[in-house]
Amino acid sequence: MHITDFTGRTAFITGGASGIGLGIARVLAERGARVVIADLRADHIDTALASFAGGARSNAVTALQLDVTSREAYADAAARMQAEFGGIDILVNNAGVGLEGPVLKATYADYDFGFGVNVGGVINGFVTFLPQMIAHGRGGHIVSTASLAAEVVMPPHLAIYAASKAAVCHYCEAVKPELAEHGIGVSILLPGPIKSNIHQASQNRPEHLRSGSGFVESEAQLARRQVGADWMEPDVVGNMVADGIVANATYIVTHGIFKDWQRARAAAVLDATPDVENAAVRGI
Repeated sequence: MHITDFTGRTAFITGGASGIGLGIARVLAERGARVVIADLRADHIDTALASFAGGARSNAVTALQLDVTSREAYADAAARMQAEFGGIDILVNNAGVGLEGPVLKATYADYDFGFGVNVGGVINGFVTFLPQMIAHGRGGHIVSTASLAAEVVMPPHLAIYAASKAAVCHYCEAVKPELAEHGIGVSILLPGPIKSNIHQASQNRPEHLRSGSGFVESEAQLARRQVGADWMEPDVVGNMVADGIVANATYIVTHGIFKDWQRARAAAVLDATPDVENAAVRGI
């Protein structure tokens, strides 16, 4: 039921062809899992599969192209996993977009893109794969990538990103006890700066959400961002995630750099909370 070993387990990783997702894929494959990389970008998939070629576990890694916002495509992927592996054991909802831009310029296209991928992609993963994970009776685990941005007060240009990632946190926290009854663990990955391609948001935006976007200039600037040499390597995150799955950890946090900000936000909420029930609430 609860995963204590990855041997013979099948892991389905969205956004798995680069960055954090690829780091998780490499580690789970090394630890004995069959890994299915699901990614929107065919070029990233080709590069990822080439990196496994000739390795000891290369035959344990396959890939498919997937837009996590497409429920039809997700259903097809789940049917394929059922046919080929008898269903998956580990779902990693990792696909996401690092959307940012002036909040007063944000349009529906920007909100729909940010929330559609970062929240909708996670929900589609849960709704699509949970039935087969429960039905096969082997238990399993679901990891969803949020962000440390979800746990602090972020600047306005990151409002959509932070809000979407916060939704992932609250959803996963809430469903964990019920899924535990079926032997399915739930973890939330809260990464800080990781070497990834999350800054390539504009390349992953669907055509129908490009028209009318208020973030064209911001996304062009973001695309030029350089990955910091001191940012965490994806394989380090992969090992954290693998260990978190075995421990059934609710939170997998990569960095402590925002700890004071996290504490300040929590303290502000607590300071605003009355110690006793407000009389007005009681109707007095």
